[in-house]
Amino acid sequence: MNKITVFQLLILTLFFASCKQDHTIITTLETTPPIPDYANASQWHIVDRQAPVDFFYIVSTEIGDYKLDGFDCHFAHTYRDSLRQPLLGEMKGVDSLLSGDLNFYSPYYRQCSLQTFTSDSLVAARSTLAMSDIVDAFNYYLRHYNNGRPFILGGFSQGGMAVVEILKHLSPEAQKQLVAAYVIGWKVTDDDLNAAPYLRPAQDSADLGVVVCYNSVRDNSCAIPILSQGNRFAINPVNWRTDATPATLPNPLTASNEDKLLTVVLDTNSLLLQVSGYTRNDYILPLFGREGNYHTLEISLYQHPLRRNLALRAQQFCNPKKINPYKSQVF
Repeated sequence: MNKITVFQLLILTLFFASCKQDHTIITTLETTPPIPDYANASQWHIVDRQAPVDFFYIVSTEIGDYKLDGFDCHFAHTYRDSLRQPLLGEMKGVDSLLSGDLNFYSPYYRQCSLQTFTSDSLVAARSTLAMSDIVDAFNYYLRHYNNGRPFILGGFSQGGMAVVEILKHLSPEAQKQLVAAYVIGWKVTDDDLNAAPYLRPAQDSADLGVVVCYNSVRDNSCAIPILSQGNRFAINPVNWRTDATPATLPNPLTASNEDKLLTVVLDTNSLLLQVSGYTRNDYILPLFGREGNYHTLEISLYQHPLRRNLALRAQQFCNPKKINPYKSQVF
């Protein structure tokens, strides 16, 4: 009887030990890359043009889930070159398309993988890490790179989420330096406004300290809820109006007569940009995209009006008495 009891105790001990071990295995099947050190120049892409205004840009989701040292990883690794390349590609591309003469600052960060955005619960669970990196990066930028210059914030998709997060943490002094914030392909919700009640929507092409926000679709049925549901304001980045006045946009993505001229209208009920005249369907977002949702085009489609507008708002901030916002387009 005693031997059986000892044996049973041994089995129970091994069982509970294996349960504990299994739990450890489950929790360590996933890993997190090291924290970015923003004092390390490798954690930045910077183009210093000696301009009086900076453009601080946060890249969109450029990675998927991958294996890191044998474990699942849902976050970008900011130190491994092979895993940094997609982020650097967007940094260089956006700088080329939008910055003009502005200084360009873009931090690497442990952004969430694309798979994260297939559910709200995954976004809630993982985005805290990514957003904490961005707030740290921005604070480092203010202390060590900015030197008191006015700045423009910009971000696309997950980068747009990051812009909203930065706005929630802006000090009163930094608020005075803010030229404008571009939340592209994302949303500003009631919760965001409660956290940062000083946020104001852009009303025209040259107002300052405001938020530019938009999401583009063929029609409202093409909306992707996780990107735009609950958004509280938007503006048409072609004519810079907040009503339903149509705007004509020469399509920069075609060299033929096909889709040459597009019409962009802001639906004032859904706050979605409705784009008509675009017939190609090869820009659908992987995993959760919808045909007729133009999320992947939010920068490239509007590159020319966006570039002019960044320059216009920068000039308006620096020299408001010498600018006609409806005529001057060069910084």
